[in-house]
Amino acid sequence: MISRRNFTKLSAAALGGLVVSGCAEWEASPLLRGQHLVDESVATIERFQTIEGLQRFSEFLPDAVGLMIFPRILKAGLFVGGEGGNGILMARTPAGGWSAPAFYSMGTGSFGLQIGAQDTEMILVIRNQGAVDAVLKDQAKFGADAGFTAGIYGVGAEASTTTNLGVDVLAFTNSRLGGYIGVSVEGAIIARRQDLNEGVYGAGVTPAQIVSDPAYKLARADRLHNLLAR
Repeated sequence: MISRRNFTKLSAAALGGLVVSGCAEWEASPLLRGQHLVDESVATIERFQTIEGLQRFSEFLPDAVGLMIFPRILKAGLFVGGEGGNGILMARTPAGGWSAPAFYSMGTGSFGLQIGAQDTEMILVIRNQGAVDAVLKDQAKFGADAGFTAGIYGVGAEASTTTNLGVDVLAFTNSRLGGYIGVSVEGAIIARRQDLNEGVYGAGVTPAQIVSDPAYKLARADRLHNLLAR
Protein backbone atom coordinates (compact mmCIF):
# COMPACT_ATOMS: atom_id res chain seq x y z
CA MET A 1 0.00 0.00 0.00
CA ILE A 2 1.27 3.49 -0.85
CA SER A 3 1.72 5.70 2.19
CA ARG A 4 0.28 9.20 2.59
CA ARG A 5 3.82 10.55 2.39
CA ASN A 6 4.43 8.83 -0.94
CA PHE A 7 1.10 10.07 -2.26
CA THR A 8 2.13 13.61 -1.36
CA LYS A 9 5.37 13.12 -3.29
CA LEU A 10 3.42 11.81 -6.28
CA SER A 11 1.10 14.81 -6.12
CA ALA A 12 4.06 17.15 -6.19
CA ALA A 13 5.61 15.22 -9.07
CA ALA A 14 2.44 15.37 -11.14
CA LEU A 15 1.90 19.05 -10.49
CA GLY A 16 5.54 19.67 -11.34
CA GLY A 17 5.10 17.76 -14.57
CA LEU A 18 2.06 19.87 -15.42
CA VAL A 19 4.09 23.04 -14.91
CA VAL A 20 6.98 21.73 -17.01
CA SER A 21 4.70 20.61 -19.84
CA GLY A 22 2.95 23.97 -19.72
CA CYS A 23 6.26 25.81 -20.05
CA ALA A 24 7.22 23.60 -22.99
CA GLU A 25 3.91 24.45 -24.67
CA TRP A 26 4.60 28.16 -24.40
CA GLU A 27 8.03 27.72 -25.96
CA ALA A 28 6.81 25.81 -29.04
CA SER A 29 4.65 27.12 -31.86
CA PRO A 30 1.03 25.89 -32.12
CA LEU A 31 2.01 23.96 -35.26
CA LEU A 32 4.82 22.09 -33.50
CA ARG A 33 2.65 21.48 -30.44
CA GLY A 34 -0.10 20.04 -32.62
CA GLN A 35 2.31 17.80 -34.51
CA HIS A 36 3.85 16.58 -31.25
CA LEU A 37 0.39 15.77 -29.89
CA VAL A 38 -0.32 13.65 -32.98
CA ASP A 39 3.00 11.81 -32.47
CA GLU A 40 2.09 11.15 -28.83
CA SER A 41 -1.31 9.84 -29.92
CA VAL A 42 0.42 7.35 -32.22
CA ALA A 43 2.52 6.15 -29.25
CA THR A 44 -0.63 5.74 -27.13
CA ILE A 45 -2.34 3.61 -29.79
CA GLU A 46 0.77 1.46 -30.16
CA ARG A 47 1.06 1.04 -26.38
CA PHE A 48 -2.61 0.09 -25.94
CA GLN A 49 -2.22 -2.56 -28.63
CA THR A 50 0.34 -4.33 -26.42
CA ILE A 51 -1.46 -4.13 -23.05
CA GLU A 52 -3.74 -7.01 -22.13
CA GLY A 53 -7.24 -5.75 -21.44
CA LEU A 54 -6.73 -2.49 -23.29
CA GLN A 55 -6.16 -4.25 -26.61
CA ARG A 56 -9.92 -4.68 -26.76
CA PHE A 57 -10.45 -1.03 -27.67
CA SER A 58 -9.78 -2.02 -31.28
CA GLU A 59 -12.74 -4.42 -31.22
CA PHE A 60 -15.08 -1.45 -30.94
CA LEU A 61 -13.50 0.59 -33.74
CA PRO A 62 -15.42 -0.88 -36.70
CA ASP A 63 -18.73 0.50 -35.36
CA ALA A 64 -17.29 3.71 -33.90
CA VAL A 65 -18.21 7.08 -35.38
CA GLY A 66 -15.57 9.03 -33.49
CA LEU A 67 -12.30 8.56 -31.64
CA MET A 68 -10.52 10.75 -29.11
CA ILE A 69 -6.97 10.14 -27.88
CA PHE A 70 -5.52 11.90 -24.84
CA PRO A 71 -1.86 10.85 -24.51
CA ARG A 72 -1.35 12.50 -21.14
CA ILE A 73 -3.88 13.56 -18.51
CA LEU A 74 -2.24 14.73 -15.29
CA LYS A 75 -4.27 14.48 -12.11
CA ALA A 76 -3.26 15.55 -8.61
CA GLY A 77 -5.01 16.57 -5.44
CA LEU A 78 -5.07 16.79 -1.69
CA PHE A 79 -8.80 17.12 -0.81
CA VAL A 80 -9.17 19.61 -3.70
CA GLY A 81 -8.04 18.06 -6.97
CA GLY A 82 -7.85 18.68 -10.65
CA GLU A 83 -6.79 17.07 -13.89
CA GLY A 84 -6.21 18.08 -17.46
CA GLY A 85 -4.59 17.24 -20.75
CA ASN A 86 -4.70 17.75 -24.50
CA GLY A 87 -5.83 15.33 -27.17
CA ILE A 88 -7.26 14.85 -30.62
CA LEU A 89 -10.66 14.06 -32.13
CA MET A 90 -11.11 12.08 -35.34
CA ALA A 91 -14.46 11.32 -36.98
CA ARG A 92 -15.47 8.50 -39.27
CA THR A 93 -15.47 9.50 -42.94
CA PRO A 94 -18.14 8.45 -45.49
CA ALA A 95 -15.53 6.15 -47.06
CA GLY A 96 -15.05 4.34 -43.75
CA GLY A 97 -11.68 5.84 -42.79
CA TRP A 98 -10.84 8.56 -40.29
CA SER A 99 -10.75 12.32 -40.66
CA ALA A 100 -7.86 14.64 -39.98
CA PRO A 101 -7.36 15.22 -36.24
CA ALA A 102 -8.91 18.22 -34.50
CA PHE A 103 -7.39 19.35 -31.21
CA TYR A 104 -9.13 19.38 -27.85
CA SER A 105 -8.44 19.60 -24.13
CA MET A 106 -10.01 17.75 -21.23
CA GLY A 107 -10.16 19.33 -17.79
CA THR A 108 -11.93 18.96 -14.49
CA GLY A 109 -11.82 20.11 -10.90
CA SER A 110 -13.05 18.04 -7.97
CA PHE A 111 -13.66 18.34 -4.25
CA GLY A 112 -13.91 15.47 -1.83
CA LEU A 113 -11.95 12.90 0.14
CA GLN A 114 -9.00 12.31 -2.18
CA ILE A 115 -5.24 12.23 -2.14
CA GLY A 116 -2.74 11.26 -4.79
CA ALA A 117 -1.38 11.88 -8.24
CA GLN A 118 -1.67 10.15 -11.56
CA ASP A 119 -0.43 10.40 -15.14
CA THR A 120 -2.97 8.71 -17.41
CA GLU A 121 -3.44 8.17 -21.12
CA MET A 122 -6.93 7.65 -22.48
CA ILE A 123 -8.71 6.51 -25.63
CA LEU A 124 -12.39 7.42 -26.05
CA VAL A 125 -14.31 5.28 -28.54
CA ILE A 126 -17.39 7.33 -29.50
CA ARG A 127 -20.28 5.13 -30.56
CA ASN A 128 -22.93 7.49 -31.93
CA GLN A 129 -23.19 10.73 -33.84
CA GLY A 130 -24.93 12.54 -30.99
CA ALA A 131 -21.86 12.22 -28.79
CA VAL A 132 -19.60 13.46 -31.61
CA ASP A 133 -21.93 16.44 -32.10
CA ALA A 134 -21.77 17.19 -28.36
CA VAL A 135 -17.99 17.40 -28.58
CA LEU A 136 -18.06 19.55 -31.72
CA LYS A 137 -20.51 21.98 -30.08
CA ASP A 138 -18.27 22.37 -27.01
CA GLN A 139 -20.99 20.91 -24.80
CA ALA A 140 -19.38 17.60 -23.91
CA LYS A 141 -19.29 16.92 -20.21
CA PHE A 142 -19.21 13.72 -18.19
CA GLY A 143 -21.84 13.71 -15.47
CA ALA A 144 -25.55 14.04 -14.84
CA ASP A 145 -25.97 16.79 -17.45
CA ALA A 146 -23.45 15.11 -19.68
CA GLY A 147 -24.72 15.13 -23.22
CA PHE A 148 -23.31 11.60 -23.34
CA THR A 149 -22.70 8.64 -21.05
CA ALA A 150 -19.44 6.74 -20.73
CA GLY A 151 -18.15 3.40 -19.53
CA ILE A 152 -14.60 3.53 -18.15
CA TYR A 153 -12.13 0.66 -18.38
CA GLY A 154 -8.62 0.42 -16.98
CA VAL A 155 -6.00 -2.28 -17.09
CA GLY A 156 -7.53 -5.54 -15.98
CA ALA A 157 -11.11 -4.31 -16.40
CA GLU A 158 -13.39 -6.33 -18.64
CA ALA A 159 -15.07 -4.37 -21.42
CA SER A 160 -18.36 -6.20 -21.76
CA THR A 161 -20.34 -5.64 -24.95
CA THR A 162 -23.44 -7.09 -23.33
CA THR A 163 -23.65 -4.77 -20.32
CA ASN A 164 -22.52 -1.58 -22.04
CA LEU A 165 -24.57 -1.44 -25.20
CA GLY A 166 -26.30 1.71 -23.96
CA VAL A 167 -23.27 3.91 -23.30
CA ASP A 168 -22.28 6.53 -25.86
CA VAL A 169 -18.55 6.42 -25.15
CA LEU A 170 -16.17 3.67 -24.10
CA ALA A 171 -13.15 5.12 -22.32
CA PHE A 172 -10.02 2.97 -22.07
CA THR A 173 -7.42 4.28 -19.63
CA ASN A 174 -3.86 3.36 -18.76
CA SER A 175 -2.11 4.75 -15.69
CA ARG A 176 1.46 5.63 -16.62
CA LEU A 177 2.51 6.89 -13.20
CA GLY A 178 1.24 6.97 -9.65
CA GLY A 179 -2.06 6.17 -8.01
CA TYR A 180 -5.19 7.99 -6.91
CA ILE A 181 -7.60 7.12 -4.12
CA GLY A 182 -10.77 8.55 -2.66
CA VAL A 183 -14.30 9.61 -3.52
CA SER A 184 -14.98 12.86 -5.33
CA VAL A 185 -17.69 14.64 -7.29
CA GLU A 186 -16.41 15.80 -10.61
CA GLY A 187 -17.36 16.52 -14.21
CA ALA A 188 -14.83 16.28 -16.99
CA ILE A 189 -15.34 18.85 -19.73
CA ILE A 190 -14.00 18.48 -23.27
CA ALA A 191 -13.34 21.78 -25.08
CA ARG A 192 -11.69 22.73 -28.35
CA ARG A 193 -8.07 23.95 -28.49
CA GLN A 194 -8.64 26.65 -31.05
CA ASP A 195 -5.05 27.86 -30.88
CA LEU A 196 -3.78 24.46 -32.01
CA ASN A 197 -6.50 24.00 -34.63
CA GLU A 198 -5.73 27.38 -36.19
CA GLY A 199 -1.98 26.90 -35.82
CA VAL A 200 -2.11 23.64 -37.77
CA TYR A 201 -4.90 24.26 -40.29
CA GLY A 202 -5.23 28.03 -40.60
CA ALA A 203 -7.04 31.00 -39.08
CA GLY A 204 -10.74 30.62 -38.40
CA VAL A 205 -10.93 26.87 -38.99
CA THR A 206 -13.21 24.93 -36.63
CA PRO A 207 -13.12 21.31 -35.46
CA ALA A 208 -16.39 20.66 -37.31
CA GLN A 209 -14.73 21.70 -40.56
CA ILE A 210 -11.59 19.66 -39.87
CA VAL A 211 -13.43 16.39 -39.26
CA SER A 212 -16.07 16.80 -41.99
CA ASP A 213 -14.21 18.37 -44.91
CA PRO A 214 -11.77 16.00 -46.70
CA ALA A 215 -9.82 19.05 -47.91
CA TYR A 216 -8.29 19.28 -44.43
CA LYS A 217 -5.35 16.90 -44.22
CA LEU A 218 -2.34 16.50 -41.95
CA ALA A 219 0.58 14.47 -43.27
CA ARG A 220 1.82 13.95 -39.70
CA ALA A 221 -1.33 11.88 -39.04
CA ASP A 222 -0.70 9.35 -41.85
CA ARG A 223 0.96 6.91 -39.47
CA LEU A 224 -2.01 7.19 -37.10
CA HIS A 225 -4.46 6.49 -39.93
CA ASN A 226 -2.44 3.45 -40.95
CA LEU A 227 -2.45 2.09 -37.40
CA LEU A 228 -6.21 2.46 -37.09
CA ALA A 229 -6.76 0.86 -40.50
CA ARG A 230 -4.95 -2.26 -39.31
